[in-house]
Amino acid sequence: MASLFGSSSSSSSTSLIVTNTPSQDLALTNLAFYTAHESIRNGHIALNSIQRRCAKVSAAESVPVKRFEPPENFNLALLTLELDFVKKGTKSEQIDAVLLAKQLRKRFRNQVMTAGQKVLFEFHGNNYSFTVNQAAVEGQEKSNSLERGMISDDTYIVFETSRDSGIKVVNQREAATSNIFKQKEFNLQSLGIGGLSAEFADIFRRAFASRVFPPHVTSKLGIKHVKGMLLYGPPGTGKTLMARQIGKILNGKEPKIVNGPEVLSKFVGETEKNVRDLFADAEQDQRTLGDESDLHVIIFDEIDAICKSRGSTRDGTGVHDSIVNQLLTKIDGVESLNNVLLIGMTNRKDMLDEALLRPGRLEVQVEISLPDENGRLQILQIHTNKMKENSFLSPDVNLQELAARTKNYSGAELEGVVKSAVSYALNRQLSLDDLTKPVEEENIKVTMDDFLNALQEVTSAFGASTDDLERCRLHGMVECGDRHKHIYQRAMLLVEQVKVSKGSPLVTCLLEGSSGSGKTALAATVGIDSDFPYVKIVSAESMIGLHESTKCAQIIKVFEDAYKSPLSVIILDDIERLLEYIAIGPRFSNLISQTLLVLLKRLPPKGKKLMVIGTTSEMDFLDSVGFRDTFSVTYHVPTLNTNDAKKVLEQLNVFSDEDIESAAEALNDMPIRKLYMLIEMAAQGEEGGSAEAIYSGKEKINISHFYDCLQDVVRI
Repeated sequence: MASLFGSSSSSSSTSLIVTNTPSQDLALTNLAFYTAHESIRNGHIALNSIQRRCAKVSAAESVPVKRFEPPENFNLALLTLELDFVKKGTKSEQIDAVLLAKQLRKRFRNQVMTAGQKVLFEFHGNNYSFTVNQAAVEGQEKSNSLERGMISDDTYIVFETSRDSGIKVVNQREAATSNIFKQKEFNLQSLGIGGLSAEFADIFRRAFASRVFPPHVTSKLGIKHVKGMLLYGPPGTGKTLMARQIGKILNGKEPKIVNGPEVLSKFVGETEKNVRDLFADAEQDQRTLGDESDLHVIIFDEIDAICKSRGSTRDGTGVHDSIVNQLLTKIDGVESLNNVLLIGMTNRKDMLDEALLRPGRLEVQVEISLPDENGRLQILQIHTNKMKENSFLSPDVNLQELAARTKNYSGAELEGVVKSAVSYALNRQLSLDDLTKPVEEENIKVTMDDFLNALQEVTSAFGASTDDLERCRLHGMVECGDRHKHIYQRAMLLVEQVKVSKGSPLVTCLLEGSSGSGKTALAATVGIDSDFPYVKIVSAESMIGLHESTKCAQIIKVFEDAYKSPLSVIILDDIERLLEYIAIGPRFSNLISQTLLVLLKRLPPKGKKLMVIGTTSEMDFLDSVGFRDTFSVTYHVPTLNTNDAKKVLEQLNVFSDEDIESAAEALNDMPIRKLYMLIEMAAQGEEGGSAEAIYSGKEKINISHFYDCLQDVVRI
C-alpha cells in the first residue's frame, strides 16, 4: 500500500494490471500483492476494495507502480484513527483501546499511513475499518504538506468514534479527546464572526473546556458542565449570530432556536408546557444514554421577553413568573440535565430575574459590546470578501480607513453600510428609462465614494449626533477674544484628561452665562473637536409635551448608551429648561432634578469614560438646588466687550473700516447671538434686498441703519 501512495521514488515506474485480493485474510493486511506472490498472476497487482476506492482505480485497469523509499525520521509519533464497522448499524461493541493499539502496531508495523486513508482490519472476530484523521511525525512541525508517516512500536494511537457508530472505546485515559466539535480548529471569520475573538475565547474557556475532556476526567475533578450562558449587549453587535454559529459548530443535536414571545400562549398552563417540551428530547437522551448523550443546545432570543424579574409584571395572570419558575426547574432543579446548554440573548440584562443569573443557571455572562477598530475591519472584510473574490471591489476601497471612520458602528450597521454602498454601484448600471437593458457584470465596481456616500446614509445609533451639534453653531466658531478662547482651551484639556487619566472616568463641566452668550455653541464645538465616538446633546426641545417620567427615561437612556462606548460626551443644554424651572415660586421638576443629580455622580462602568458638559443661564437657581457643586468645574461665558465685538465684525467684513470702531462700541456687553441677529437685520438694508451684496463684499452696512436696528433689539 505504501508503494501505491508514496510520491518519492528511486526507480522508474512499472505498469501492472489491477486485480482483486485473492482472499479476505489478505484483504485485511492493508498490503498490495503483486506478481511475486504465488496467488497473483504475472504482471498484476492485487488491491482490496478500499485500496481501489482510495486510488480511484478499477479491476483490470493498468496502473503505474513505483518503489517507495521512506525518508529519514519518518516514524509516526501520533496517529489518530476514527473507528467504524465495515457493515454499519449491525451491532454495538466495546473496544479496549490499549489492546487494540498494541495489535495495530504489531499488524501494521513499518506501513505508511496518510491522513484521510481508510484501512480494513479484524479485531476479536469483527471486521472494522479506520480512517486516519491525524498522522504526526516525530520532531516534525505542523505544515500544509500531506500528513503521513510510518507506524513503529513507539507510535501513540488515539481512537475516535462517531456517536452513531455503535463502538464504545474504553481504557483510553491518556487522550483528552472529544467529539463535541465538528471542526478541529476554528476560523471565526469563516464562520462570519468578526471582532469577537476575545469574547469567543472567554465562552470557550468557561462553557466548553470541560466538555472537551472525557466524562471520567470531569467526574474525577468533581465538577459539572456549564448549562447556560447569557450573551448581552447593544442591538446589532452579533449576539444572535454568535449563538447560531456556536450551535452549528457543536457536534450534537440540531439547535432549537426560540424567540422569547413564541413560548407564550393564551391558554392556561400551555406556556409552561411549551418550556417543558423544549427539554423533552434532552431528558429522553439522558435517561437512555447517560453520559454518552448528545449535547442539546437551546437558544433563547430576546429572553428578557419571558424571563422578567418575578413580581415586576402586573398582568394579573402570573404567567411570566411561572415561566421563570419552570425554566429554573429544568436548568437546575432536582432532576437537572447535564446534556443541555441554554444560550440566552438580550439587550436588557437588567430586566432578567436575578435567580436566572446565578452559578448553575445562566452563569456564563458575556457582554457582546460594540467592536473596536480592528473588529470593525474584520467585519468589513467578511462582508466584502465575496465581492473582492469576484473582482467587484474597486482597488481604491480602503477598508482600514472605513474602519477608522465608523466609530461605534455595530456589526449590523456595518453590514448596512456595505449594502448601501453596493446599491450605489448597482444603480450606476441601471437606467430608469429602460430597465430591460442587459447589465454587464464586469462593469459593476463598488468604489470608495460609494462607501463614503453610504456612511452619510447609514449612521450609528451609538455615534456622535453631528447634525444636532452643527445646528447648535449655525454661524460656526469665530475668534471673539481671549476670554472665550481660554474657556475653549480649558474645556479641551478636560477632554484630554478624560482620555488619558485612569483616575477620572467621569468629568463634568458647567458653562454658565447670559442667554445667547454662546454656551451651547461652545459645548457643541468641544463635543465635535473631542473626536469621541459617542457625542449626544440632551435638550428640552426634543422633549416638548412629554411627561416628566418619560423625560427621565429618555435622559437615562442617553447615559446608558454612553456607557456602551469607550469614550463619550453628553451635553445637557439649558439645564433649567430640562428641570422645567419657572421663576414664580420657584417651581421645577424634583423627579428630573434627582435623576440628573444621580447620573452626574454615577461613575461609568469599568473601561468606559464619560464627559458631561452642562449649560445654564440661571446659575442662582442651580446653586439653590445643589447643582453647581455636582459639576467638577464651572466656567463663566461672558458677553462681548468692545474689543471682542470688533474682532467678530472684522471677520464678518460687513462694515467699512471707518464704521467698525463705532459699531463695536455700540455692541459692548452684547451676547454673541444678539450680535448675529442684529447684523442679519442691518444687512437687509433700509429697503431690503441688500443682504447678498453685503455678504459678498460689494456693499457695506449703512451705520445709521445699523443704529436704527439697534434700537429694535432688546438689550440684556
